[in-house]
Parts: sequence; structure tokens; C-alpha cells
Amino acid sequence: MSRPKGPVLFDLNEDAPRAAPSEAPPVPDPDLPPPPDGRAMQTIAALAARRPSRLARLFWGLLGSLLGLAISLAAWNFATGLIASVPLLGYLVSGLLIALIVVLLAIALREIAAFARLGRIDALHRAADAALADDDLPAARRLTDDLVKLYAAREDTRWGRENLAERRGDQFDAAALLALTEAELLTPLDAAAARQVEAAARQVAAVTALVPLALADVVVALSANLRMIRRIAEIYGGRSGTLGSLRLTRAVLTHLVATGAVAVGDDVISSVAGGSLLSKISRRFGEGVVNGALTARVGVAAMEVCRPLPFSPGKRPKVRRLLATALSGLFPS
Repeated sequence: MSRPKGPVLFDLNEDAPRAAPSEAPPVPDPDLPPPPDGRAMQTIAALAARRPSRLARLFWGLLGSLLGLAISLAAWNFATGLIASVPLLGYLVSGLLIALIVVLLAIALREIAAFARLGRIDALHRAADAALADDDLPAARRLTDDLVKLYAAREDTRWGRENLAERRGDQFDAAALLALTEAELLTPLDAAAARQVEAAARQVAAVTALVPLALADVVVALSANLRMIRRIAEIYGGRSGTLGSLRLTRAVLTHLVATGAVAVGDDVISSVAGGSLLSKISRRFGEGVVNGALTARVGVAAMEVCRPLPFSPGKRPKVRRLLATALSGLFPS
């Protein structure tokens, strides 16, 4: 059976959004090496997201307990032996051991307080989500009061607290009140946190590009991201200790791995210089830009985690803008 010849009508959906030419992926060039993939940040994210097995956690827990018991018994026998042989020196060593125990207890209390502060920020964030979802104005007012108390001693929020006290009575729904609270209280904190993200991205990118030592980029990226996350937590009032910083860092990087945000391509690099940077700069510089971009993504995720209020629409920092500001003048375009 022969098919009829003639024009063919294609039914096009006029309402469908049309892609702009600038959004098309770059045409691959077989003569160019593969694009950089941010090896340092990819390694850190993969290691942080890897959860140890129960058997491994049990092993390290038992090993730590055994070592702690052995060290305690050795110190006790050492001190009592000195007291029996040289009383003055033995009492001196006993005093030093007691001082060490007091310092360890103080460190433990500080870590507990740090976890409590992080838990308070997390509770405020969940309360904000619930108030917005239910449009609960009384809950939003209680949340606003809690935020004012949280930042009562912060001089950088004094002007915002005064403006909020004058204008909060004019808000009659939860979304408007929380948006006003966000604008008045969190705007200076968001700016300070963004500066920390830019500084970390700049440092990671510069070291990756300029220091050709093996594993140097991984070490610098890890330390810079740990310091950035800790400072962001401090800015928003959730000052964290050593263990709290590690736990927070793991939570942030695990979230990025789960959402696929650690995969970055030439589209992010093009935000710095417009077009493919790989044809203009060396691969080492390209790797630095990618690691800087991934650090900026970690910073934005840390802001979302550490912030007591979720970002309202349009308020979330743009990774490309942070990266462009951080790397402005650092790499040639």
C-alpha cells in the first residue's frame, strides 16, 4: 500500500517554553582536553557523604574506649607510684592530671552547648516552615519574638530590630511578617555570610590554580570549607564547636551529593568570563574555577542550613554571582 504524498503537518505546542540560544550546551571540540571536574571538591564531597558501616562504628567505639581506659589506668598508676616514691612530685603530677580532666570537661560542655545552639537554629527553621505552610500568624509572631531575642545582643542587627518593632504590627499574615523579619534582621547577616563564601571560593580557586603540589588542593579545599561553614554558623548565631562543625559540614556535603549539586560543568565556568574558559586559560586555572564554584555551592547550602529562616523567593544567593565576585580579577578572561 503506497503512502499518499503531500505536505505533512506538525502539531507544535505554542505554549511550550522555548530555549534561548545562550542555554544550549557548548559544542564539543575533539582537539580540547576533557573539561575540569573539580577533583578536589569531588573527593571531599564523596568522602564526607560516605557513611561508615555499623561494624566500623562499633570497632572505633570499642577501640576508643579501650585506649581511654588504658591511658587512664596508666596515668593513675604513674601518679600513685610517684606519690609513693617521691611524694612532692607525685602530688604535682596529680594536680596536673586533675587540671587536664577539668579542661576536658570544659571542652565537653562547650561542645554540648554548641550542639544546643545548632539545635535551636534548626528548631527555628522548622517552626518557620510550619508557620508558612499553615499561614499561622500567632506562630509567626512567636517566631519573630524568638529571633529578636536571639539577636538582641548583636549590634549589626540593632537598626533592623528597631525597624521591625515599628512595622511588625502592620503585618496581618504569616508570610508577610516573616518576610519583613527576614528583610530587617537577616539581610546584614546574609551579606556577611556571602562575603565568607566569596573569600573561601577565592582561596580554593587560587591555591588550586597556582600550587601544583599533589593533594594540596584537597587539603586547602577541606580546611577552607570547614572554616567557611563554621563562620557562617557563627554569623547566624549557631556557633559550633569542633564536633559540631564536622557534623554540620557532613550534613551540608551529604545534601549536595544527594541532590547532584557537586556536578559542575562549563556552564558554571562561563559565568566568570563569558563563553568557554577552557579555550582561553590553562586546565589548571579551569580546575581552580571549578573548585571555586563548588565551594560557592557548599557555602550557599551552608547558609540554607544555618539560617534560622528559609530563604523567601528571590532572596537565595546566586552561585554564579558569588563566584563572579569572588574571582573578579583573579583569572584572566
